[in-house]
Amino acid sequence: MTALTNIIRKELRELLTPSTVVPIIAMALLFGGLGSMMGNVAVQIQAKPTVGIVAMDTGILANVSLGVVDETATVAYNGTSVDAALQAVEGKSGIAVLYIPANFTASILGDHRGSLEIYWIMRGAGLLDSISSGTVDALLARIGQEISAYLIGTGVNLSPETVLSPITPINTTSYRGMVMEGVSPAILGTVLSNQSLIVPLIIMMIVIMAGSLVISSMGMEKENKTLETLLTLPVRRSSIVAGKLIASAIVGLLMASIYMIGFGYYMGGLSGSAPINLAAYGLVITPLDYVLLGISVFAALFAALALCMVLGTFAKNYKAAQTLTMPITLLAMVPMFMTMFWDYNTLPPLGQAIVFAIPFSHPMMAMRSLMFKDYLFVLAGIGYSLAFAVIMILVAVWIFRTDRLLTGRLTKGGTGEKRRKGLFPLVNLLRR
Repeated sequence: MTALTNIIRKELRELLTPSTVVPIIAMALLFGGLGSMMGNVAVQIQAKPTVGIVAMDTGILANVSLGVVDETATVAYNGTSVDAALQAVEGKSGIAVLYIPANFTASILGDHRGSLEIYWIMRGAGLLDSISSGTVDALLARIGQEISAYLIGTGVNLSPETVLSPITPINTTSYRGMVMEGVSPAILGTVLSNQSLIVPLIIMMIVIMAGSLVISSMGMEKENKTLETLLTLPVRRSSIVAGKLIASAIVGLLMASIYMIGFGYYMGGLSGSAPINLAAYGLVITPLDYVLLGISVFAALFAALALCMVLGTFAKNYKAAQTLTMPITLLAMVPMFMTMFWDYNTLPPLGQAIVFAIPFSHPMMAMRSLMFKDYLFVLAGIGYSLAFAVIMILVAVWIFRTDRLLTGRLTKGGTGEKRRKGLFPLVNLLRR
């Protein structure tokens, strides 16, 4: 066996470790799952939307519109009650109710645009949640085209504006128990998605940056033998863990404060350029909401730092510490993608459980929950993040009390304990 072969085998043993292979496999599974979900997008686009029809007009143009609906959509209700139509459509996971007023045909033939009222049932504000409403928008565009074709074919004497754009949609959107008149799901989804695109990305970057600092610090301490020296000093190991966590908490609090200052400016600029005034519908962020959001960010960061301290105990050196940041990166990317493309309420139960179980996801979802005054969900997320941090702290304390950091084995009272007895004979006396 040549020297080159030995070097290759040595490098492969150092590079192909569980800490490097497992995160890569998990990342592949993550993107595979996302790809499978994305593959369903084409199916959703081609599927017929489920709608309800309330037609108060029996004129020819109303019949043209109903013909388009029968051809391109699944009709869950066809009657004269809007409330009954909404119940029927919602019961079948439908999207919207189309209301055709009694003067629809007469208005268009009188050279005025006909009003077509759409009562939307909006379930999510994610990027992929808007696909269903997009199919209804295509249906409305098809109705306008068919009415225009009929008017051109009959040769009626109307203005070009009426012929080319014969209908005026009047939108009313119901989302999370709130009814917003004059707002379509597309506009509301655009405003809410601006938060879903920026906030999760920033949280992910902060978690990864803070976590890599803690893990790298542990790896450097092991490599420089400073951690081993610290463990042989007459200091309680719980005090060592507490000191590291308090310092990490201060860093997390500083990062959360900087984040909240920047986010305040971001929200100020966003509200000024928004296509709708959310404050008119009560969707505002109060000072209390900002406080809760800051606490949520801090709790998530504290949980991340506690988890990183546990992961850092497995780092043999600085090089190995770099690979241990992959689990944190993965756990930060999962909720970022999930909250960006889907609303938490539209996820399947398994997806909701996965997102909720990752503490970094809660500040990503807190903003939208606070806008709709869902304080219980935000407080539950904060409580879970803190509980997760406490569990990780207890695990870290347990590891520090063993000789795992010195010998690589989870044995208590082994070599490290003997070394302390040899170096410091008064340690046991002082600890008594």
